Amino acid sequence: MNDLKILKGNFIFTKEKDFFEIHEKSFLIIKNKRVLGIYKNLPKKYEPIKVKDYKDAIIIPSFVDLHVHAPQYLQQGVGLDLELIDWLNKYTFENEMKFVNENYAKKIYSAFVKDLYDNGTLRSCIFGTIHNNSNQILIEEIKKRKISAFVGKVNMDQNAPENLLQTTDDSLKETIEFIDNNSKEDLIKPIITPRFAPSCSLDLLKKLGDLSVKKKIPVQTHLSENKDEVKWVKSLFPSNKNYSDVYLKNQLYGMEKTIMAHAIYLEEEEIKMAKNKNVYLVHCPDANINLSSGIMPVTKYLDMGIQVGLGSDVGAGHMISMTNTIKSAIQSSKIRHIFNNNERILTESEAFYLATKLNGSFFGKTGSFEKGYLFDAIVIDSNQNVIKELSPLEKLERFIYCGDKNDIIARYLEGEEV
Repeated sequence: MNDLKILKGNFIFTKEKDFFEIHEKSFLIIKNKRVLGIYKNLPKKYEPIKVKDYKDAIIIPSFVDLHVHAPQYLQQGVGLDLELIDWLNKYTFENEMKFVNENYAKKIYSAFVKDLYDNGTLRSCIFGTIHNNSNQILIEEIKKRKISAFVGKVNMDQNAPENLLQTTDDSLKETIEFIDNNSKEDLIKPIITPRFAPSCSLDLLKKLGDLSVKKKIPVQTHLSENKDEVKWVKSLFPSNKNYSDVYLKNQLYGMEKTIMAHAIYLEEEEIKMAKNKNVYLVHCPDANINLSSGIMPVTKYLDMGIQVGLGSDVGAGHMISMTNTIKSAIQSSKIRHIFNNNERILTESEAFYLATKLNGSFFGKTGSFEKGYLFDAIVIDSNQNVIKELSPLEKLERFIYCGDKNDIIARYLEGEEV
């Protein structure tokens, strides 16, 4: 039984989005990285195994962030009086040029990855920059923390500053090199990352789509974040029916697992297209409000059977914490409900489910404590004695709204404490 581990505590997770499953003062058994089962009373055959007892602490699946920009880490909270395109031009592109400097990249990426780890985000889908040397530094920093990620080398061959543009051929060539250099990693994998349709020529989009299908590499990009952006895409790609169609026609939409961040202003045909098991529309509530972009109709999409994930975004999203993203997603849905009471409010269990099990499904069987799931978890125990008066679910609710990274006392990825 050397491959078994046993934890005791108050386990909370969302097997389904509509309710929390709570196992108070129970035993969870891990075998070969995965959950074997949860028991109120420990079966006799496991009694010889040492139990790690977390007493009154709550234990939840660790968070997964499906959309975050690593180079924008220092930009959090900066320039947020602008809208998207102006913000990109004045701040983001200027900032990303600095990542040609590897020393700068190491400084920023070290802090970025530590903050992910500290906040209990142990898996994430990350945008790098066009610079492969710096992207490799990002990967090395993730390795040091022993956490998991999909990391993308950003592609741009038009509509960006000259220092951030590559030729179509160079952009493709360096993407292939990045994939080949990192495809054998266990916890870190490459993901094809056209920044968004306006920054990529049709030729580049087509070649990236061909590459994704040929090598079976997932895709991440942006979709319909801002009304002016949507108009711009229509002017750049007049032969396509809509924004989603630009990606679809170039095999960058649902052929492999696909993240489409924001997806606020979708036409009805695009909403129907999104009902694809490989497509994740990722809601980034803070970024959308901070840049006055809008608010995704998250419950409308969920009720239509669309996979909706959550992302911190960073830097337009001003905090890397997924508890903050959960809270903001709920609050944003309440704002939409105030102005349209036919649109229901996102519940706490739904928002938690999106940040754990739904987001986790991009990585496989993780984000839940069901049998057979990889045991990815964080242990939460506030040092305030008064918190002990709350039930386990109340402790979780309070952690989401009022807690912080200092309340996390342990982190597990694939059954190992990290």
